[in-house]
Amino acid sequence: MTDKNVLVVDDEIELRNLIQMYLDTSSFETFHASNGKEAFFILETERIDIIILDVMMPEMDGFTFCKKVREKSNIPIIFLTARGEEWDRVHGLKLGADDYIVKPFSPGELVARIDAVLRRFNHDKQTEEKLFQQFGLIHIDEKGRKVRIHGEPIPLTLKEFDLLLFLCKNRGQALSREQLLDSVWGFDYIGGERTVDTHVKTLRIKMGSLGESIQTIWGIGYKLEV
Repeated sequence: MTDKNVLVVDDEIELRNLIQMYLDTSSFETFHASNGKEAFFILETERIDIIILDVMMPEMDGFTFCKKVREKSNIPIIFLTARGEEWDRVHGLKLGADDYIVKPFSPGELVARIDAVLRRFNHDKQTEEKLFQQFGLIHIDEKGRKVRIHGEPIPLTLKEFDLLLFLCKNRGQALSREQLLDSVWGFDYIGGERTVDTHVKTLRIKMGSLGESIQTIWGIGYKLEV
């Protein structure tokens, strides 16, 4: 694991230095904060990939800090604390922490836990990127079946959404009306090809100035250029 920035938030400087020593050998870049307020300043000024967080700290405790971070970000958080009671562990995880380690701890295990959390986070991020796709100024949430153009939500019917998504995924390709019927409506659809023309017309209207990106290919069908 390389080129990852870790923010260690703990009021014990000796512990922060110990963690940094082990993270340095694993090619992590380490940032330090002695409390939640200092940590927020670092988050605003540096790119941080994961946070190692104590609970008992002055100025702002770890639970409060975690809650405030989760209001704005899904950055991975691992609690590293002497608070090992079940209520503390459950509370920390419910606040949105990705892992919870109780002191005393093994530095080697901490590095392994960091690697594991980052792998899960990166996998989830890649999955999310597949679900939320950007085609020029057209933003499609495939799972939520929502479309935004210029950042504004566009109300589409079921088939209008499916048609736009198919055109986007095959952008630049000339698609016949028959292809669109088979792929969007299904092979067993008994309506005529005029259905495609009608849906393209309403889709263009709803897309506003971007409606012209759905081009008519005379004698064939349509293609989307973004």
